[in-house]
Amino acid sequence: MFGLDFADIRDFLISPENLVMMISAVLVFATIVTLAAPAMNTNSLDKRIKGVRNRREELRRKSREAIEQSSRNSSIRGAEAKGLMRKVVDALNLQKAFEDPDLQDKLQQAGLRGNKPAVAFYFFRLASPIILFAGTATYVFMINDFGLPTITRWCLAFGLGLLGYYAPNVYLSNAAQKRQQSIMGAFPDALDLLLICVESGMSIEAAFHKVSTEVGSQSIELAEELSLTTAELSYLQDRRSAYENLGKRTNHPGVRAVCTSLIQAERYGTPLGQALRVMAKENRDMRLATAEKKAASLPAKLTVPMIVFFLPVLFVVILGPAIIRFNSL
Repeated sequence: MFGLDFADIRDFLISPENLVMMISAVLVFATIVTLAAPAMNTNSLDKRIKGVRNRREELRRKSREAIEQSSRNSSIRGAEAKGLMRKVVDALNLQKAFEDPDLQDKLQQAGLRGNKPAVAFYFFRLASPIILFAGTATYVFMINDFGLPTITRWCLAFGLGLLGYYAPNVYLSNAAQKRQQSIMGAFPDALDLLLICVESGMSIEAAFHKVSTEVGSQSIELAEELSLTTAELSYLQDRRSAYENLGKRTNHPGVRAVCTSLIQAERYGTPLGQALRVMAKENRDMRLATAEKKAASLPAKLTVPMIVFFLPVLFVVILGPAIIRFNSL
């Protein structure tokens, strides 16, 4: 109809220049969506807080079972991951093959809770290297070899397959680091507000609940963690476990120090307000030190961009007129 047949479309799709152009377009679109997402998503806090309800219901169910001495297994209805991924993980026993004792802690630090994220992690730990290896091998051996020798193409396929094996771990690490940065950016202010609530006569559960509702506009992740801690304080038999879980989920020295102070205040009866005041000052100093460290590292980080982007333009501006005048003589 438009003068194009299947061969033209195939040649267009397998052309390296067109592939680079399409990948660049996808990356530009993803960047625009990422930058515009915070402005478009105005109800993120409510969506995040809904995820805490599952944990609250689980704690309530466990508390009732402990009181009634029931023999039922404690689980949230619908929390089990069903479908293809679950079947593959169970059939190949991937949980044992890729056993990682710290996986649950890593998932919680990344904000992923329940059984579904663990099943998805094991599934993609198997599927990612296979997909990347098969896709790369198919392209370089059957579509376009880029003029590379056979051994180089095999090394490229194996290299991308190995990259796919480590990709789930890299994703978890990046998600946990990004979440930790968001939490620590608002944690000193949350401690100040927690101190005000405690000194005004609120219980620690009410103080955590109040802070979680107020700090959501600054850090949704911190509001989610504090809401979860409120649920654990209400339903766990030992408050120490709730504070320790908060430290594990955030995996930051400042938060762990605050949790240790709360545990000591609970055990020995020391004034909680004094401990929170000291911890708030230390976390503010830690946040300031982190900002100063980033500012001090900027000159070294800007060296390469300045050499690559600024100096060529500067040379063109300075030498361009002289070259044009010399050629015109």
